[in-house]
Amino acid sequence: MLARLTEIPALDWRNYAFSREPLNGKFTSSQRLEWMTKSLKCGQEYAEKVSSEFRTNDAEKIARGLGLEVYYPQYPEKTDRVLFAEFIKPNRINIFMDAVNRAERLLNKNAVRRVLGENMNPAKVILSHEIFHYIEEKYCKEIFTRTEKVRLWKIGPIHNDSEIYALGEIAAMSFSQALNGLNYSPYLMDIFLVYDYSAEEASGLYEEMMTLAGLES
Repeated sequence: MLARLTEIPALDWRNYAFSREPLNGKFTSSQRLEWMTKSLKCGQEYAEKVSSEFRTNDAEKIARGLGLEVYYPQYPEKTDRVLFAEFIKPNRINIFMDAVNRAERLLNKNAVRRVLGENMNPAKVILSHEIFHYIEEKYCKEIFTRTEKVRLWKIGPIHNDSEIYALGEIAAMSFSQALNGLNYSPYLMDIFLVYDYSAEEASGLYEEMMTLAGLES
């Protein structure tokens, strides 16, 4: 499954990315493609920005440089779902080590490591993703993922514009991919981190990803 997912081009993840967007039904295919393209670029640009500012691609060092408080609890509190990490405003990130440790055990298998490469460090890939959500807050008045809006309705001079949740997730994936030097989309982490909890659920998610990418599983 992982080998097939690493071959999916970045833009072909857009249907999966937007399938998690509450407003997805209001969008056209051309909008999804445009937003995917711009969000991927946004993530890459901010990865270049922070790596240049702090002279490193190491997520832990960048987090310290940004003044983030990063904690590594074993499990999340008060949730009945698998949670990998969370960003809590204004500057806290929790990386839940139960999921990370399970992923690390899978990486110890040579076949998995060959597919995902030496740059795959689950904790740092996840941390990088959450760092971007902090960056969104820091640059909220100028960053594409926050300034881009979709108009839900308009009556005369009155209108309702909404942010698009998926844009931040797409850009966070792109940011993480760039910082960690991965040659595939971190969206496959959705399967990789779930697999040890439920191979059946991971397989179902794989089928969904391949279908939404227009590929045969």
